[in-house]
Amino acid sequence: MSSALRSAKPLRVGTARRYLMCPPRYFTVSYTINPWMDPSEPVDTARAVAQWTALAGTYRALGHTVEVIDPEPGLPDMVFAANAATMIDGVVLGARFRNVERAAEAAHYRRWFVAHGAPDMVMSSAVNEGAGDLIWTGRLLLAGTGFRTEPAAHSEAQELLEVPVISLRLVDPYYYHLDTCLLVLDDSPCAPLIAYYPAAFSPGSRRVLARLFPNAVIAGPADAACLGLNGVSDGRSVVLPSEAVDLGRALAVRGFEPVFVNVSELRRAGGGPKCCTLELRA
Repeated sequence: MSSALRSAKPLRVGTARRYLMCPPRYFTVSYTINPWMDPSEPVDTARAVAQWTALAGTYRALGHTVEVIDPEPGLPDMVFAANAATMIDGVVLGARFRNVERAAEAAHYRRWFVAHGAPDMVMSSAVNEGAGDLIWTGRLLLAGTGFRTEPAAHSEAQELLEVPVISLRLVDPYYYHLDTCLLVLDDSPCAPLIAYYPAAFSPGSRRVLARLFPNAVIAGPADAACLGLNGVSDGRSVVLPSEAVDLGRALAVRGFEPVFVNVSELRRAGGGPKCCTLELRA
């Protein structure tokens, strides 16, 4: 299969983005903090680096800017930059990780932001795993809870970022962050569009999503199970794990251009393209 599925409809208009990423130089699975992680299974770090490099190259080929933060020894999950912060209109809310294994990442990312034009960055006082659970739609901030980020962090985000926040409860531990089961396809304020996997959410949250996004793309179990919703969209091109073929077809029907990447090694820790990618919204 080619790297992209072409749509029969006119393609949507994408916009150039700026992303922060961290090379997986020290990537491994040495502990378990989600159901995807199995320390007994060998990890190929060189393969993870190659997959990450291809992902970053894909973004650059699509016209996006990729900023890089240096990884730190002993922090194998630092590659998952999306969890480090949430940035909207130049305002940055930093992370506070739930698990001790990842806690030190927050300070390293904070130093990067301060050195790159965000001296007023605020660190969350509640458990807050960044853009993994706080997802901007262009109109609303969708905020996940249930496994990692605390509801109190949703209130903090609303006060600091000055945007309306919608809390959503996750109920399946395989979808422990909101970005593992919900993908913003179009973040234009006038007509935001998402894709999501309903079974990952509580009944009330499913009803909220149905009301807010009646035209959403609904993903099936197979696409969810390969973390197919852990994708990155610029409004036209949608970077997806290579196994998410059915989701790619559904997006092509809507006028998007799916672009597939292999992230199989990074998925061993429960991550995909979006987990590796923190959008910097100045």
